[in-house]
Parts: sequence; C-alpha cells; structure tokens
Amino acid sequence: MATGRVERKLAAILAADVAGYSRLMGADEEGTLAALKALRRELADPKIKEHRGRIVKTTGDGLLLEFASVVDAVRCAVEVQREMAERNADVPPDRRIEFRMGINLGDIIKDGRDIYGDGVNVAARLEALAEPGGICVSRVVRDQVRDKLGFAFEDMGEQQVKNIARPIRVHRIRLVDEESAPSPSPSHQVTAPPLALPDKPSVAVLPFTNMSGDPEQEFVSDGIAEDVITALSRYPSLFVIARNSCFTYKGRAVDVKQVGRELGVRYVLEGSVRKAGNRIRVTAQLVEAGTGNHVWGDRYDRDLADIFALQDEITEAVTVAIAPAIADAELQRAVRKPPDSLDAWAAYQRGLWHLSEANPDDNTVAQKFFQQAIDLDPAFAGGYSGLALAQLQAAAVYQKLGLLEAQSSAEALARRAVALDGADAEARSCLGWALQARGELQGALAEIERALGMSPNLAVAHGHKGARRLYSRDGRRRGSRQSRRVSGSIPAIPFRRYVCFTLRAVFISPANTKR
Repeated sequence: MATGRVERKLAAILAADVAGYSRLMGADEEGTLAALKALRRELADPKIKEHRGRIVKTTGDGLLLEFASVVDAVRCAVEVQREMAERNADVPPDRRIEFRMGINLGDIIKDGRDIYGDGVNVAARLEALAEPGGICVSRVVRDQVRDKLGFAFEDMGEQQVKNIARPIRVHRIRLVDEESAPSPSPSHQVTAPPLALPDKPSVAVLPFTNMSGDPEQEFVSDGIAEDVITALSRYPSLFVIARNSCFTYKGRAVDVKQVGRELGVRYVLEGSVRKAGNRIRVTAQLVEAGTGNHVWGDRYDRDLADIFALQDEITEAVTVAIAPAIADAELQRAVRKPPDSLDAWAAYQRGLWHLSEANPDDNTVAQKFFQQAIDLDPAFAGGYSGLALAQLQAAAVYQKLGLLEAQSSAEALARRAVALDGADAEARSCLGWALQARGELQGALAEIERALGMSPNLAVAHGHKGARRLYSRDGRRRGSRQSRRVSGSIPAIPFRRYVCFTLRAVFISPANTKR
C-alpha cells in the first residue's frame, strides 16, 4: 500500500526506437552502434535540447522523452524524422537507421528521473504502430497541435493495443507527400506498374485464413470471403474485385500495399477463421492499401451449429460494418483535398459532409458541391441524388426553397439518377424519397423495395422505408431487422418534420459526420 503522496503531472511523452535494430546489429554490430551514437550526438540530442525536452531513459535502441509542451514534442519529432530521411537518401535500404516514434499527452507519475503511468504506456504502443521513419500520435495530441502546426494528419482509426483496456484513436503525421516518399527497397519493388484506381472506392476481399488446423474448415473460411464479396458487390458506391482475382492470393503471405498496386484497389479486407470445439471465431480488418492504415476491424464469436446460417450471419455483420467504414474513410479523404483538385466522387463526398452539418449555410454549400459533381461527370448518378436530397432539406427544413418547386426538382433529379444507372440502389432509394415528398406513397414504397432487392443491407433504404411507414400512419407494421420498430398508433406528421427526421436520423449517418 502506498504510504506517501505520489507526484503527478501532465506531460507530452515521446517514445522512439530503431526499426529493425536486431537485423542491423546482426549484420554489423560495431558499425550500427557507431552510426547510432553519431545520430544521437549530431541530431537527436541537439534537437531534444532545442525543443526543451528531457531524456528520461534510453534502452539500447530506444528513447523515452518528456516535454512540457506537446507542440515542442511534435516539432522535435518531425524535425528529427525529416532530417533522418535526408541522411538516409544515399544509404542502401538494408543499412538505414530509421526511427519509429509515438507521442501521447497524458497524466504521468514522476519517480525521481523516471516516469510511469498509462500516458507512458500509450506512447509506447503508438510507437509500435508507426512505420519506419514515421510518427503516430494520439487523438488528444492531434487536437492540441492541429491548429498550431502546419502538419497533415491521417486518421488510422481506433486501435486495440496490448495492455490498454480502451481502444486508442491513432493519427499518423504525414511528413512528405506520397509522390515524394522514398522509394521502396529492391526486395519490395514491383515490376508491373500499379493499376489505376477506379473513380469510386474500390475494395478487394482476400481469402480468409483458416487457422483452426482442420482442413475441413477451409470451405468455411472460403465461403465467408466469397459471400462478403457477393454482398459488397451489391453496393452501388463500391467497386469490388471479383473472386477469381482475389483468390490468387490464397495461401500467400502478401503485403496489402502490394495487393493494392496489383489489383488497383484502395481498400483490402483480410481475415481469419479459428475453430475450438463447437465455437468459431472470425476476425476481419479493413486496411487502406496505399498507406497501410487500419480503417476498421472486429471479431465475431459464434456457436457452430447450422454452418450456412452461420456464414450468412457473419457475412451480414461484416458487410454492414464495412460499408460505413469505407464511406467514412472516403469522406475524410475528400475533405482533405483542396477544392480545386476535386473529381466528381470527391465533390460528392464533400457535399455529403456539408449536408451532414444540418444547417442552412452548409446546405447551400452542399448543393454547390453536388452541382460541381454533376458538372465534372454528368453520367455520375450520385451528384443528382445528393442534390435532390439537399433541395428537399432546403425547402422542408430551412424554407430556403419553395416546397412545390423543390419537390418537382428533386423528383426530376432522382429520376435522372435512376435513368443513368437503374441498378443503383441508392438512386432508387432517393427516388422513393422524392416520390414520398410528393405524396405518392405506393410509388415511393415500390422504389424503396427495388433498392432493397438490389442491396439488402443498404441502411439508407431501410431508413427511408421505416420513415415512410411512420409518415403514412403505418406504425403498427413491422419493418425489417435493420429498420427501427415503431409501435402504437402514430398520427401522420407534417412533411417538414418528416424530412428533418429522416435526413438527420437516416441519410446523415454517423459515417457521414465529421469527428
């Protein structure tokens, strides 16, 4: 039991180590040690002193630093990494000394010269997530410095790390533009040029790894991957690579960046299946191929009873989770782009972001971005659907447009979207919404049912269906599993409130809101 009061303080903690240190020492112990000492003497130590940092301790290849200012900590890390990249430019890849760094801001316990606590542990876990030459920071660090320093941050999502109970929101500092990044080592270079990315988000589902040791479970892991490919292909907003192309990687240890280049995809889904007794565990994670950033991950534990029912259940759970994760990643990517460099897809995503802000000014901006998407690509259905929804919101919620005028325009836009792509479930759902606005309830329901027939897990269509029933006094009827149940006799609500309810609660989903 503690007998005295411990000394606590708020500090920025920077943890760093040398990537591949054991390999470097194995190849040349004396040369590696001499080079590391020179780097400490000529670069690291002077930068730490310049930015008022304190070396808490060293651990062979590692450093633990304490800063009173989180801005100083980030500046120090960025300057060291940038200068390290310049020093390594003419060094063979297998002989480069590259630091990985993690920075956290948190409450620590001070004991003499040493420091302890979760704040320190999180910094160490962030360092382990960083790439060689990279810097990972916690969300609190990003929030503290984003308006004070001109560095770009990439969201790596929530990461579950060892010995930390809660997930950590991780961000990577972009030190250089992707185009000017150092060339990969010869052992990782690809001979074929990378395939061009499609206009819309593209995803490859790799064969799930059978980790149960039972060859009979191979068909389970393959079946889940195949079913996920089929389910995702029903989302009109996704470009999904066919099974035959994805399954060429079966049984191979591959880098997702390599998969992205070879298949021309932005996202890669990989997973594994394990069986113990009558229980099965499926894990899946979605990775951004270009950067290796983790976008989403989850695991599913189920009883192994009806194998086909099990596959259907897991496929649905994975698919329903992946689509919003990709939508969120695409939205964040579009928001980071300069307005003058937007393509039709990015302009559409920017429109969704402003629409999600749910206020009159952002609605006006959203309409401009949707119109920009149409101007850039008149054959892109999404621009018409987005503009239709924004006009309905402007009229019914903010009274910025005449209601009858907006209803007529929205229906015309939605019909144009369906005419461009009759298999686009989102366009069908939007048309159902526009017909509902004009009071054509049966026509609205028919279009929504068509959308759900094309994409059974399309959340916006389920939301429109539930809201349509709410509006038409059909509250006693049961919706699908994805729809929210409405019980009792509910009077018809004014269309203005109906629009507000549906756009905010359904179309403007958490995946389309800023963090």
